[in-house]
Amino acid sequence: MDYLADMQEYMLDPLEERIIHALQIEGRASWAELSPLLGVDAVTLSRRWESLRERGLAWVTGIFTEGASALVDITCMPQHTAKVAQELIKIPAVMTLDHTSGGRDLLATCLGENPLAIWDVVTNQIGALDGVRNTQTHLVTEMIMEASAWRLRALTPAEAGKVAKPKPPRARAPRSVHPDVEYALRHCLLEDGRRPVSRIAAEHGLSEQRVADGLARLRADGRLRLRTDVARSVTGWPVYAWYFVRTAAKHIQQMRGLMAQIPEARTALAVASQYNLVVAVWLREMTDVMRFEAALEAAVPSARIVDRSVVFRMSKHLGHVIDDAGRATLGFVHPFTP
Repeated sequence: MDYLADMQEYMLDPLEERIIHALQIEGRASWAELSPLLGVDAVTLSRRWESLRERGLAWVTGIFTEGASALVDITCMPQHTAKVAQELIKIPAVMTLDHTSGGRDLLATCLGENPLAIWDVVTNQIGALDGVRNTQTHLVTEMIMEASAWRLRALTPAEAGKVAKPKPPRARAPRSVHPDVEYALRHCLLEDGRRPVSRIAAEHGLSEQRVADGLARLRADGRLRLRTDVARSVTGWPVYAWYFVRTAAKHIQQMRGLMAQIPEARTALAVASQYNLVVAVWLREMTDVMRFEAALEAAVPSARIVDRSVVFRMSKHLGHVIDDAGRATLGFVHPFTP
């Protein structure tokens, strides 16, 4: 009975699903704006969201789009995999870490100012860890589909269309963002994409207007995206898989439209390695791993899935440290250093 009670504590109810879906559309939508749409008062919405965050079931991250990124395959001596993972969690440039099947023990997503910075992390930090047997880097050359586009689908299309869009910069806002303002936004929004402007301003000794202008400008220029994530363990898609694909270069752009039509698709990346495309999906059942592979190869005749990995567990996601149940409850490793 205790086990069942614990599972019920962490399952999403319909209102929580609707809140998350709305924030996946606009991560900084105010509760006052969402109240008429969701049919619940703003105070209740705020309280329910804070409960989701405290339980590690959902979180909003500010994604700054500049710089380079790569997927890094890591193979370990079997008895050292867990220890290596604990050390990788501490590395700021390692944003996400999956424990996987297939041709890798661990799959890390790394960010850096440029490709050389990623090479330095892979060579001098990851490769230097005791227990690491080998690494292989897949440098991302183009983002075909980013996971921030994935939706929980708890709102109807009509309801989703009513979620307010972010406000554009005001007419008198500066055309560029001052480094102090950008530093404050990076420092705060990477951990919590919904952190109030007033709090960011107070923490960094800035005026609220300057912070609000900087936030609006970065978003309007496409330099900042907001991403709302939900713990996979409380969704209807418990199986997480990566596919490593070779396809004709002329079909890479075709994947953009295809991925947008597949509800299970989370991420699609063009990469420079022995593959040229890597796709991540959330699936309902383990048997869907092969079904999705067959469907992808049928949709894109030149596509050949060379390798695939099922994720046993995730231990870090966009800086958030993830527990064994898939919840973001173990702290945050800040990826940004000035």
